[in-house]
Amino acid sequence: MERHGSDTRVPSTTASRYFEKLTKALPGSKAWSGIRARDFWPEGAKLVISVSLQFTAGAEPWENNSSSDFAPRQSVPDLHGRDYGFKEGISRLLDIFQRRRVVVTSHMAAEAVEINPHLAREVVERGHEAAVYAKPARLSVMTPQQERASYEAELGMITRVTQTRPVGFHGGNGLAISAHTLEILQELDFLYHIDDVSRDEPFLIAARNKPFAVVPYTSALNDAISFERRYFSTDQYACELKNEFEMLYTEAEQRRRMMSISVHDYVSGRPARAKVLEEFIIYAQRRPGVVFLRKDEVARFAMGSPITPREEATSQDLEAA
Repeated sequence: MERHGSDTRVPSTTASRYFEKLTKALPGSKAWSGIRARDFWPEGAKLVISVSLQFTAGAEPWENNSSSDFAPRQSVPDLHGRDYGFKEGISRLLDIFQRRRVVVTSHMAAEAVEINPHLAREVVERGHEAAVYAKPARLSVMTPQQERASYEAELGMITRVTQTRPVGFHGGNGLAISAHTLEILQELDFLYHIDDVSRDEPFLIAARNKPFAVVPYTSALNDAISFERRYFSTDQYACELKNEFEMLYTEAEQRRRMMSISVHDYVSGRPARAKVLEEFIIYAQRRPGVVFLRKDEVARFAMGSPITPREEATSQDLEAA
């Protein structure tokens, strides 16, 4: 598997001393003492960073969508700047990823793909993964048949336009899945979903006695939340990225760690925010053993790794059984 981010310059003396002290202070190191670092990730990598590029501009409701009740998209101009994503943001972010030799997973809303097919194809042509971003829906009132039909339609649209068959799934706003979702995804030959954010590493969940991979998404490093709800400045966001990275990089001495970052085309695609993102990528790539992987790469490695955490079926799975 190709590694992305090959700069192997060592950290400064001050940083090295900080990492050494912090590593010694971390609890639970004995539990991982028998695991060699090269077992954690492909090719002996130390820390994986996985970037989610949300390809949603033009598909999300322009109204305030902070609640679970999503109104249908209105036939009015995008007064909230969402159209900036496909006019400017996507291309800017793709150029950054190309300059830094980083591959990402793009969670694509079928409606956005239909509106901007040339951009969806460009994402895949540049080596990035196309995954399904499910349309916001009230799953609690949908039958399993309706839920499946919705996913099949979204899957079909993305497959036709990009000429690739997605294996990753994102439940969209609210990280929403139903009691039937995992079973439906397995029937549709998905490999993983991202909507369980309970770990900082991939894990497997048993659904109807079959393993299904979870490659955790992030709410903490979601640019839309940081900039539009928490009103972060670019300096505050940069600090959040670096602090999360430093802690995970230190923990990665003793256990498998993965850092997730979520960027939206109309949010991080803005010039100042894109600059912060690129500077962080450079910052991370300067550390030995840091690689950027697509989520399908992470999921396939986790499925074949004997040290991947495995969990029992959730209560929702049991209800669906």
